[in-house]
Amino acid sequence: MSDPLILHNCRLLTMDAELTDFSGGWIEITGDTITRLGMGTPPPGNRMDMGGDLIMPGMVNPHCHMSMTLFRGLGEDVDDRLFRYILPLERGLMTADLAEAGATLAAVEMIRGGVTTVADMYYFEDRIGQVIDRAGMRGIVGQTLANFEAPDHKTMDEGFARLDALADLYKDHPRITASAAPHAPYSTGIEVMERVAAWSDAHPDSPVQMHLAETKPELDWAAEQGATTVELTDRAGLLTDRLIAAHVMYPTEDDMDLIAESGTHVAYNARSNGKAGRGVAPITALRARGVQVGIATDGPMSGNTLDLFSQFAPAVMFQNIAQGTRSALLAQDVVRMATIEGAATLRMDDRIGSLEPGKQADLIRVSIRDPRQQPIYDIYSMLVYATMPTDVQATMVAGHWLMQDRTVATLDVDKTLADFLQTARLFKINMAKLDIGS
Repeated sequence: MSDPLILHNCRLLTMDAELTDFSGGWIEITGDTITRLGMGTPPPGNRMDMGGDLIMPGMVNPHCHMSMTLFRGLGEDVDDRLFRYILPLERGLMTADLAEAGATLAAVEMIRGGVTTVADMYYFEDRIGQVIDRAGMRGIVGQTLANFEAPDHKTMDEGFARLDALADLYKDHPRITASAAPHAPYSTGIEVMERVAAWSDAHPDSPVQMHLAETKPELDWAAEQGATTVELTDRAGLLTDRLIAAHVMYPTEDDMDLIAESGTHVAYNARSNGKAGRGVAPITALRARGVQVGIATDGPMSGNTLDLFSQFAPAVMFQNIAQGTRSALLAQDVVRMATIEGAATLRMDDRIGSLEPGKQADLIRVSIRDPRQQPIYDIYSMLVYATMPTDVQATMVAGHWLMQDRTVATLDVDKTLADFLQTARLFKINMAKLDIGS
């Protein structure tokens, strides 16, 4: 076995239970695992000087649609773009090759922005898993199921067959987990949600991803059945600790109690929600009930960027505006939601999310030398309000460098961008032929 890798001369933000913060710290990595860390003189080994930069856990994005980089910037000012643009484009144009091209660009962006783990829900997720694997990232790949025509299956039986195949494909993978991803209660219906719940019971190690209480039409759909959308999800057997519920914009007080009692986890998409004009998700009320919440990007058509630094300030500001105080959501809590609490949202906090001996070596190196970051009175507020994704200098997953000195090692960035732009040009031409959104 080779000598351990020792990263030293760094500020070490562990995000452990005590929020231990070492100045002049070091961290020892053996294989894919953190073995020791501390402050002062580092132990012997293969030492790498971090030049005083910050070492912190890799960030966790618990809700994304990676392949939708192809849709980024499309229909920004259109309220009903889901039905005018997204669904017709997916139905008419999306293929496995396009999905892979879009996801590859997304992987590059996330690595460069310090995201090491992503929960994706889309189509052709077997190909998305291949992208995540090549990139060296950690991920959950969710097969979307819905009652509208999907690009990768014609019937619900075909959709579940794809889900089963996905689960078989990644059942032994060390970094990738398959997931069921019913689109939303209104777009699946009770019977499909019940079928997903049965599938989930048969696959207890696989999470379920779903948009929940996201839009007013979803609430209206549920009201016609004499319940809230959260109550219907609960009746279907899907409201469990295996569910990652995205958005949760409009829960009632009783809904929030149900979510907390069931152990359901929530992905908070502040930037996406704000762009859509949907209001402010009751994140502080959910967290006060003990609900596990992670900071997420949503898809690049909705939130535009796929790094979490761009989500931080909106995540705080919207909560502060809604409650009329500067302290509704603390900067320290936001960084926790991007790391250890984000990992817990995906039920991975036993492996990732903090820098502790025995955990996987998923970490990022962040430069804290830019004038906009100085002086540093509070490391958390500096990260939330002043740090940018371009400050990430290096990204590591399971002890392997995915990027060093802003150079991605696992994917060819120039080829990825060239291939993507060619794909996007063809996509735009075909979109015009379909006369979508006019």
